[in-house]
Amino acid sequence: MPDTATADAAEAPVVDIDTQAFWRDPYPDLARMRATAPVVRVPQLGALLITRRDDIFEQEKRVETFSSFQPEGLMTKLMGENMMRKDGAAHRAERKATFPALSPRTVRDTWRAQFEAAAACILDDLAPRGAADLVADYARPVSGEALKAITGLTNMTWTEMDRVSQGMIDGCANYAGDPQVEANCHDCTASIDRHIDAMIPVLEAAPDTSLLSVQLQAGLSDAQTRANVKLAISGGQNEPRDAIAGAAWALMTHPGQLEMIRRGAATWEQGFEEYARWISPIGMSPRRVAREDAVGGIRVEAEARAFLMFGSGNRDERVWTDPDRYDITRYTTRSLAFGAGPHFCAGAAAARTLIAEVALPMLFERLPGLRLAGEVPFGGWAFRGPLKMPVAW
Repeated sequence: MPDTATADAAEAPVVDIDTQAFWRDPYPDLARMRATAPVVRVPQLGALLITRRDDIFEQEKRVETFSSFQPEGLMTKLMGENMMRKDGAAHRAERKATFPALSPRTVRDTWRAQFEAAAACILDDLAPRGAADLVADYARPVSGEALKAITGLTNMTWTEMDRVSQGMIDGCANYAGDPQVEANCHDCTASIDRHIDAMIPVLEAAPDTSLLSVQLQAGLSDAQTRANVKLAISGGQNEPRDAIAGAAWALMTHPGQLEMIRRGAATWEQGFEEYARWISPIGMSPRRVAREDAVGGIRVEAEARAFLMFGSGNRDERVWTDPDRYDITRYTTRSLAFGAGPHFCAGAAAARTLIAEVALPMLFERLPGLRLAGEVPFGGWAFRGPLKMPVAW
C-alpha cells in the first residue's frame, strides 16, 4: 500500500541541476535534494529521484510500483531484456539459473585462485616499473581478467572486456540521446555476441561453472543467455575496476586508516565496504513507475521514470554520522552499495573477494611505498569512479 493516499499527495518539487557539475561532483546537489523532499523531479534528467536511504531501501522492494520491467528503457533496448529488468517469478527463475556461477562457494572454490593468479601476473609486470596509472595499468586488467573467467568469455582480451563494458555503461546512461554514444554501444554489444558465438560450442563440449555455461546447462533461451552475459559485463567490469582504484586512493589519502589495516586493527574488507558507501561505484538504479502511488506524501505518476539514488542514500545524514567522511571503522551494514531487495547485486560475493581479498592486499604488498604521484579526477553520478590515478612506489 502507498504510505500516503495519492489523492492527498503533493507534486514532487522541481530541483534543477547543471548536468556537467553533477557529473563532476553530484554530492552537493544530492544533499540539496535530500533536504527538499522524499522525491524530487529533476527536469535535466527527465526523472523522479528518490534520494533518502530508508525510502530507497523500502521502495526498491515495492516492485508493484517501482518496476524493473522497462521495455522502453535504455538497457533493454541496447542490451536485451536481462534478469535485472524483470520482476517476480521471471526474475527469480533467471537468478536461480545463474547462481551456480556466482555463489559464494563457487567464488571461494573456483574464482578466487584465478583472481589471485591474474593479479600476480599483472603485478609481476608492474613492479619493476616504479610508476603507473593505477586505473589503467592495474584496476582495469585485474577486473577484466576476473570477468573473462566468470562470464566464460576467455576468448576476449581484457582490453576488449573493458571497452565493451564502458560502451554499454555509457549507452545505458545516455539519457541525452547522443547518437555517437548509442552507435558505440551497439558496436560493443555486437562484439560480445561474436565472442559468445565462438564460446558456445566450446562450453557445450566441456561445461564449467562460468555464467555462459551454467545458463546453457539450465536451458535458458539464447536471448536470455546473451542479455545476462551483457548485464554481467556492464556491471562486472566498471564497478570492480572503479572500486579497486578508488579504495586504493581512499587508503593512500587516509594513511592512518591504511596503517590500521596493516597492523591488524581493521581489515581490507572494511576499507572496501566504507569506500563503496562513501563513493558508490553504482550510484543509482532506474525504475519504471508501474502505477500511480505516493512516497512520503509525494505523488509519483504512472509510467514516470524513477531513479533510486544509492549514492545519495549512502550519504544520508539521517542514517550516517558525518557521512561525507571516509571512516573504515564505520558500521556499514545499512549501506546500499550493492542495492537492496530482490535485485541485490548477484555478483556481490565475487566483487568482495576480488577487491577486498585479492586486489587490494596484493597491491599494497607487492608495491611497497605505493603513493599518489599526481591529481586524481573523479567523474560520474550513475556510475562513479576515478578517471586516472598516477602512482609511484
